[in-house]
Amino acid sequence: MADRTAFRTCPLCEANCGLEIELTTKPDGSEEVKRIRGDQADVFSAGFICPKGSTLKHLHEDPDWLRAPHVKRDGEFVAVTWDEAFETIAAGLAPILESGDRNAVGLYLGNPNVHSLDPMIYNRALIKSIGTANLFSASTVDQRPKEISSAMLFGSVTIPVPDLDRTDYLLMLGANPVASNGSLCTAPDFPGRLSRIQERGGRVIVVDPRRSETAETADEHLAIRPNGDAWFLAALANVISNEGLADLGHLADHVSGLDEVLAFITPVTPEAVAERVGLDAPTIRRIAAELAAAPSAAVYGRIGTTCQEFGTLSSVLVDVVNLLTGNLDSIGGAMFSTGAVGQPSTKGKPGVGRGFRMGGTTSRVSGTRSSFGEFPVTVMPEEIETAGEGQIRAMVTVGGNPASSTPNSTRMNAAFESLEFMVCVDPYINETTRHADVILPPPTALQKPHFDLAFVNLSVRNVANYSEAIFPLEESQMAEGEILRRLTSVFLGEAASGPAAEAVVEAIDDASAAAVADGAVRNEFGPVAGVEGSELLEVSSEYEGADRMLDMMLRSGPFGSGLNGDGLSLAKLKENPHGVDLGALEEHRIPGILRTKSGTIELINDDLRPEFERLAATIEEEVPEMVLVGRRHLRSNNSWMHNVRVLTKGRNRCTLQIHPDDADRLGIEDGSAAKVTSRVGEVIIDCERTDVVRPGVVSIPHGFGQNTEGVQLRVASEYRGVNTNLLTDEYLRDPISGNIALNGVPVTVAPA
Repeated sequence: MADRTAFRTCPLCEANCGLEIELTTKPDGSEEVKRIRGDQADVFSAGFICPKGSTLKHLHEDPDWLRAPHVKRDGEFVAVTWDEAFETIAAGLAPILESGDRNAVGLYLGNPNVHSLDPMIYNRALIKSIGTANLFSASTVDQRPKEISSAMLFGSVTIPVPDLDRTDYLLMLGANPVASNGSLCTAPDFPGRLSRIQERGGRVIVVDPRRSETAETADEHLAIRPNGDAWFLAALANVISNEGLADLGHLADHVSGLDEVLAFITPVTPEAVAERVGLDAPTIRRIAAELAAAPSAAVYGRIGTTCQEFGTLSSVLVDVVNLLTGNLDSIGGAMFSTGAVGQPSTKGKPGVGRGFRMGGTTSRVSGTRSSFGEFPVTVMPEEIETAGEGQIRAMVTVGGNPASSTPNSTRMNAAFESLEFMVCVDPYINETTRHADVILPPPTALQKPHFDLAFVNLSVRNVANYSEAIFPLEESQMAEGEILRRLTSVFLGEAASGPAAEAVVEAIDDASAAAVADGAVRNEFGPVAGVEGSELLEVSSEYEGADRMLDMMLRSGPFGSGLNGDGLSLAKLKENPHGVDLGALEEHRIPGILRTKSGTIELINDDLRPEFERLAATIEEEVPEMVLVGRRHLRSNNSWMHNVRVLTKGRNRCTLQIHPDDADRLGIEDGSAAKVTSRVGEVIIDCERTDVVRPGVVSIPHGFGQNTEGVQLRVASEYRGVNTNLLTDEYLRDPISGNIALNGVPVTVAPA
C-alpha cells in the first residue's frame, strides 16, 4: 500500500496528461515511486496515459542522469562543486567576453525548455545578459513556420487549434497524434478524441505520404507526395472559392488581402496539381466540397506541413481554408484557447497592435533573416566556422541536443568541436554535451514544480494545472532556476561563486518578478490593470522564485483573481491538484485577439507574395525519384528518452521503411541493410519492406543514433539506430522562416 499519493502533470510532451504517483517510504526514511498511472480525476486527461508517462520513475532513477556539475579535464568529465563549475565557466569565457564582441557567444535553447517552469521564467534574463545576436532554438527545427504564419495573420503568435471535442470533420495534414500525442494542439487522449468524432457521425481524414498509426484509424488516408501540402491546400481554396462554396461567416468584415490570395492561386487547380501532389483531381474536389458542407470542420497541419520548402505558405493556407469554410474562430472549427496566463482578456475593445515583421537582423555569413529575435539553426555551423567579427567562438546550450537534432549532423559536430569554450545545461552526456567544457545538470522532473506556461495557450479546452515537486534536491544538486540565474550572473561580469554570486542571483530574481508585475498592470484588459506593480508583488510575496511570478501571471490573466478576488491564483491551483476546468473554447474571439496594424486578419504581405508566385510557377517541376521523410514512435520522445530500457526493448524501431515496389526495383530484401545517401551524408540501416509508405518515399524515425564516441548513455548507446540528420540538408529549407525541410529530402537507396 502506498504511503503517499501525489498528483502532477506529465512534462514529457504537449498532451499534459495528469499522473497519479504512488510513493512508498524506504528503510532509510526516503521515498521512492511505487507506481505511476493516469489520474482518473484529472479535469483534462481523465486517466489517459501513454507509455512514456509511467517512465518518470526510470528517468528520476537513471544512473546516467548527472547529479552534480561536470568539468572536462584532460578530455574526461569529472564531477565538481557548483562553485568550481561556475568559476571554470567565468575563466573560460573571460578571453572571449573581454574582446567586447558579445556575438562571439551563441545560445541554443532546446525543446525541454517549454516543458519546464524555471527556464520559461529565467531564460529571458540569460538571453539579455549574453547580449548576442546569435540566438537559436529548437523552434526552427519544427514549428517556426506556424509561429510566423500566425503572427502574420493575427499580429502575434496566436495559433488556432482544432476544436476536437465538437468538430464534425477533421482534415489532418502531416500529423500523427496517435504516436506523438499531438503538437501545437494540447489534447490528452488525442486518439480517443479522434474516435469520438467518428462515434458521433463525423469523419477523420489523414493526409500523409505514410499510412501512419493515425491514418490506420482514420476514415480515409490520402497518400500525398512529400512537400505537396501547399499545392493541395491552395487547390482546396481554389475550389471552395470558385464553386461558390465559401462562407466567411462572422469574419467577413475582419479580413484583408483575400482577393489577392485568391488571384495568386487561380492557376492552382486540382487538375493542375494532381500529378504534383499525387492525388487525383476528383478526390481533391470532393474533399473541398466535404469541408464546405460539413456542419463544422477543422483543418489541422503539423510537422509534415511546416518541415518542408513551403512551410510558412502551407501554414498560412491551413488557416485560409478554415477561413473560407467559415470554420475559423467558430465552434467545431479552428479556435483560439484562452490561456490562464500569457494573453489578455478579449472582453474589451478589439486590439490593434504593431503586427509582425520578419528580419529584424540578418546573419553575418549568409544574410539569413531572423524571426522573433532568433536565427534558424541551419545557419549555426557557418557562424561558428567562418572567421571574422561576430564569429561564434563559445556556445551555450540549454536543454537541447543540436548535434543530433539539427540538419547535417556531421557538420554541426565538427563545428562544435572547433569551439573555444562550450557550456551545456543538460542532465546527460550526449551527442552535444560531449563537446562541452562544463555541464550543468538540472534536477529531474519529479524534483521541480511544474506549470505549462506555453501549452495552456494551445489547448483544446481551457484548463490550468499546477504540480508540486515530489522529491527534494540531493545535496549535490541545484534548482534549475538558480542554475540559470548563476549562469546569467557570469555573463553580467559578476562574481562566479560565494556570497557575492548569491546576492546577484537574488537581484536577478527580484528584477524578473518586477518585470512580470509591470507587464501585468500595464495590460489594459487584465484584472489588475491600473494598479501599482508593487501591490501585485506584495500579494504574491508568500511565494519564491518562479512560483512568485506564476502567481502574478495567474492573478492578472483572463481568469485571474486580481489582488483579492476569487478567481485563479497559485493558491487556487494548489487547492485543486487535479486541475481547474475553465471551460470549452469560446467562439468569435476575433477581432478582440488581433494585434495586426490594420485590426484585420492580414492574409498577404511582401514575404508571402513571392511564395505564392513560386507555388504557381513550380507546379510542373520535376520531383526527385526518391525522397526521405521522418516518423515518430509512441515510445520515443526525441533522443533523450532512449535511455529508458522499458521504452527501447523489443523489436528494432529504427528501420528504413520502403515500399515493396521500390525494394524490388532496387534489389532490397526485408531485414537486409541498405545504404541511404543524400547530398550531405550516408547511413547504413536495416530495411523494412512495407506498403505504409507510398512508392518513391522512404522513412527513417528521428532521435536515434546515440552509439557515438563520447556519449555516456548506457541504454541508448546499445540501440542499433542511426541519426537521420546525417542525411538532412541544412540548405534545404523554407525560405521565409529558414526552418529545416526535414520531409522531402532527396536521397538514393541501394543495398549495403
